[in-house]
Amino acid sequence: MTILGAVMVPHPPLIIPAVGRGDEAQIEETTRAYVKVAESIAAWKPDTVVIITPHSVMYQNYIHISPGVGAKGDFGRFGAHHAKYEVTYDKALVYEIEKLASANEIAAGTLGERQPALDHGFLVPLHFLIHSMSNPLPCEFVRIGLSGLSFETHYRLGMLISDAAEKLSRMVCIVASGDLSHYVQADGPYGFRPEGPKYDSKIMDIMGRAAFDELLAMPEDFCEKAGECGQRSFLIMAGAFDGTKVEADMLSYQGITGVGYGVGIFTPIEPDKSRHFINKQE
Repeated sequence: MTILGAVMVPHPPLIIPAVGRGDEAQIEETTRAYVKVAESIAAWKPDTVVIITPHSVMYQNYIHISPGVGAKGDFGRFGAHHAKYEVTYDKALVYEIEKLASANEIAAGTLGERQPALDHGFLVPLHFLIHSMSNPLPCEFVRIGLSGLSFETHYRLGMLISDAAEKLSRMVCIVASGDLSHYVQADGPYGFRPEGPKYDSKIMDIMGRAAFDELLAMPEDFCEKAGECGQRSFLIMAGAFDGTKVEADMLSYQGITGVGYGVGIFTPIEPDKSRHFINKQE
């Protein structure tokens, strides 16, 4: 299997000490889980890490994949200009994903770049990876955004990421960056909606069972009302495991800032024909 594993992580800038300035202590449980996640990725020794971020370029009808040889970014918009990062992109894998997307009539590729600097949905997991891997980083990266396209389309893109990695014999790890609901507490920055905690509870259950068919079947209007951030990130990740039995290890959940943060690790076990979920739905 060329997909070594995947992780589900949130991206609160607060968790970065240079940004939190001590306030990160309130999500210490999430920090501990994040360290375990980064250590797992380092142990997998991937050639390439694919980070799916809701805060890259986003179009209604097109999934953007960052082009070029690499990119830089910092936490300047969160008051920490000195927290700077840089990565090299896996151009060959990007090209192969784009080619397969075109061949399969999925609207995804490198067109329309207008935000080359790394966003915080990418930078937060990168921060933890840098602290767990050697320096310079021993792997390349692919940065993929989200779109307004259907859940199924995002899942299918994940399938193509796996196919592209297989074709190039790349050992790949996937990071599904995404917060859960933004409406889990009345005194949080976005307020409360009853769909918020319901969504978070459901997602943690579904992901804990690696029940990706249930992830696909979630009503989009319910997810929208819940103010989720990572649903489509998780679906791309899930698609990369299509036809594969997966072991899930959910490490933590916190919602004390008013936004849900879930952390989990997903490891492929063996091929499993019963887990071709798109075909099952059709």
